[in-house]
Amino acid sequence: MGVVVTMEIVVLGSSGSFASTDNPCTGYLVQTSGASVLLDCGPGTLGPLQRAIELAELTAVVMTHNHPDHWLELPVLRNVFKYFHQRDGVPLYGTAATKRMDDALTVRDGANPSDPFVWNVINAESAVTIGDQAWTFRRTDHPVETLAVRVDCEGRSFVFTSDTGPAWSIEEFGPGVDLALYDASHLSDLEGKGIPHTSAREAGERCRAAGVGRMVATHLVPGSDPEAHRAEASAAYGGSVDIAGPGDRFVV
Repeated sequence: MGVVVTMEIVVLGSSGSFASTDNPCTGYLVQTSGASVLLDCGPGTLGPLQRAIELAELTAVVMTHNHPDHWLELPVLRNVFKYFHQRDGVPLYGTAATKRMDDALTVRDGANPSDPFVWNVINAESAVTIGDQAWTFRRTDHPVETLAVRVDCEGRSFVFTSDTGPAWSIEEFGPGVDLALYDASHLSDLEGKGIPHTSAREAGERCRAAGVGRMVATHLVPGSDPEAHRAEASAAYGGSVDIAGPGDRFVV
């Protein structure tokens, strides 16, 4: 019997803090039979999104925080939906600070002031249903309000930690996480240096403690050695670890 696909995560970009020569900033597509959701839309992710789906198929957008590498493709997507592939009423979820920044950056066309997106401000207590996907959130250890997400669908679950330092753990989401994409921006030699991100070792340690079924390390800073990150994370996790790369697909 083949694998039953309940949920698939498509990596549009996974580069940490800024894009590398061949990897856009953060963006993922969360696909189930009932929804296709863009999770973060960092610079450069619109191109890979169009390779993954038709833009008319996009159900909603969820943004985890207001750092530019996680959301600044949104104004470009807004222009696409407003002037080229017209959409309206597309649900958009994000923090209050992200909304303020989006409002300040959006150019309002006097002749066509409508917005294709419908803004919904979320926080760590929010619970959102998008098609057949149930989304819950937790605030991470990061300088601005940043939300890790858990998505559940038909008994399967996926967590994206977004950006987080070591003071937060995926264990806050409880048991039963089948797949986790965990911030592993740096290696253990930089632990304790005040970097607001998790090391590969710390990420593996937390996934092991939470009983995560499969771990994927993400948000590596350009110039990092993926195999060094894989080795540190795997040793702490106690099993094999994947490194998120553009175009990767992970079945949950």
